Amino acid sequence: MKVILSRKGFDSQYGGYPSPILPDGKMISLPIPGKSSLRYSDLKVNDMLTYYDLIQQLGIRTVNEQTTCHVDPDICHEILDRPIGWKPAFGQVDAAEGHLRNQGVNEGDLFIFFGRFCKTKYNDEKYAFCPDKNHDFHALFGYLQIGRILRNNNFPSWLNTHPHANEEHLSNPTNTIYVASDQLSWDSHIPGAGKFIFNHELQLTRNNTKNISEWNLPVDIFRDAQISYHPNPWKNGFFKSADKGQEFVIQDNDTVVEWAKNIISGGIEYNL
Repeated sequence: MKVILSRKGFDSQYGGYPSPILPDGKMISLPIPGKSSLRYSDLKVNDMLTYYDLIQQLGIRTVNEQTTCHVDPDICHEILDRPIGWKPAFGQVDAAEGHLRNQGVNEGDLFIFFGRFCKTKYNDEKYAFCPDKNHDFHALFGYLQIGRILRNNNFPSWLNTHPHANEEHLSNPTNTIYVASDQLSWDSHIPGAGKFIFNHELQLTRNNTKNISEWNLPVDIFRDAQISYHPNPWKNGFFKSADKGQEFVIQDNDTVVEWAKNIISGGIEYNL
């Protein structure tokens, strides 16, 4: 099994802010702006709060109520009213998709999604980012084990709201959608995709660093791992993540696979 560390959601370039971690540990990966049939105001944090409401409370000014968003990976069942047959899915295209193909990513392999996050507080009936601007960090927020790979732009109707099933991508011959398995191959009690409730094991960025790409990955597990885009990642005892790149493919490595399994079993929020 290959493990793919997949960078997604708001960051300093796309969206301009981190995604929020709510005080109860709920991780809201804000999808980047993009052509879509969905707006931030269509997505639900809960029955009382939309993504746009939350964005407004946090003081994010890079989107407005009509801004459409690229909801991908689409792994959170509760954010929309879903059609019958809906499954979690993730799309990729162009060079990033070419990289996944070249690395031999296939059914049964496992995406672990990460992004830029910041903790929040709740005061006066609204959310706000915690005031320390230096404590944005990379964190793991969800996963998807590949059940099916759909190509040739021949997609079932339940994928109609997925951004890789819209006109912008349907004309692209590299367009690919990875559909989650119904359950994990090693544990039939856990769904094939889901998101995490934050705990310290999900934080990638080292403490007390200003460089968000300095990661605290366990050396004994990752020292010998072959990771695409990372020919020599270890600097002064820590893992220096590549500043560019979306999909970091870890070739078959039993210790990394066990690490990923433990991350999922220890952090999952059952929402499917």
